Amino acid sequence: MPCDILILGGEFVSRKTKGLITKIVIFIILLGIAYAYLHPLIYMVSISFMSMRDLANPIVSWIPTELYLDNFKTAWKVLDVPNSIWDSIEMSIIPAIFQTIVTALVAYGLARFEFPLKRLIFFFVIAAFIIPVQVTYVPKYILFARLKLVGTPWSTFLPAMLGQGVKSSIFILLYYRFFSMIPIAFEEAAEIDGANRFEIFYKVILPMSIPMIVVTFLFSFVWYWNETYMAAVFNGDNIKTLPVMLRDFVNRYTAMFPTRDASVENRINEGIRMAATLITIIPLLIVYTILQRRFVEGIERAGITGE
Repeated sequence: MPCDILILGGEFVSRKTKGLITKIVIFIILLGIAYAYLHPLIYMVSISFMSMRDLANPIVSWIPTELYLDNFKTAWKVLDVPNSIWDSIEMSIIPAIFQTIVTALVAYGLARFEFPLKRLIFFFVIAAFIIPVQVTYVPKYILFARLKLVGTPWSTFLPAMLGQGVKSSIFILLYYRFFSMIPIAFEEAAEIDGANRFEIFYKVILPMSIPMIVVTFLFSFVWYWNETYMAAVFNGDNIKTLPVMLRDFVNRYTAMFPTRDASVENRINEGIRMAATLITIIPLLIVYTILQRRFVEGIERAGITGE
């Protein structure tokens, strides 16, 4: 009898030890993943506050000897933030709103209605997800040139309004899965109470879809904010967003602060570049911080994690 108790006790201790080891391993893995994601951001913040003296000092690696704000003043001037920030907001928030609404309508129609050519439309949605977007740039440019939309915000707004925005097919598929998970009994109850289809969608479906709406809007906002190639093709030099200004940062800096001799006084350095990058991503961090709770809830309910 004592031996049995000892054996059972040993098994209990063994299981407890294995569980503890498993938790430690998981914690170390998560810590490594967090470091991999946070290291570039921490490095960027650290370097952006360093003066040229700190950058040239091999002893200074992470913590600057002083908070050198001239990097941000210079980057602010080169990026032309007072003007480019408004172009960035216009070219990201407006199409993100259009895309969030239109993709929801398309997905709801596919999820709830039966109509001719439904399978064909679904096929085109999946095809748009698979085909590289760069393939469509030439025909889009020809079409927009004929419509005289090149160089105007409507070259970005119009595709978003028609469900052809940046990665719209992904959101249609996510909305489709989300709407398919909502019990149809809610809609039937609203229909019995006299609600029409629009009222059902607006008063029943949309309030239940707030987390998914936040996910769609946030992803759309980030993708439109960071878009530089499409902006260069369709907007040209007429619209200068922050990421576009950051892409041309070195050329703009050289033009504004020419180096007249061999001195390093006016030369661009890593601190100025990191300050410019930080200025560009700060609006994204602010938006994510505000919508973080809804975003995580939407990720879980939409099943993006693969669960």
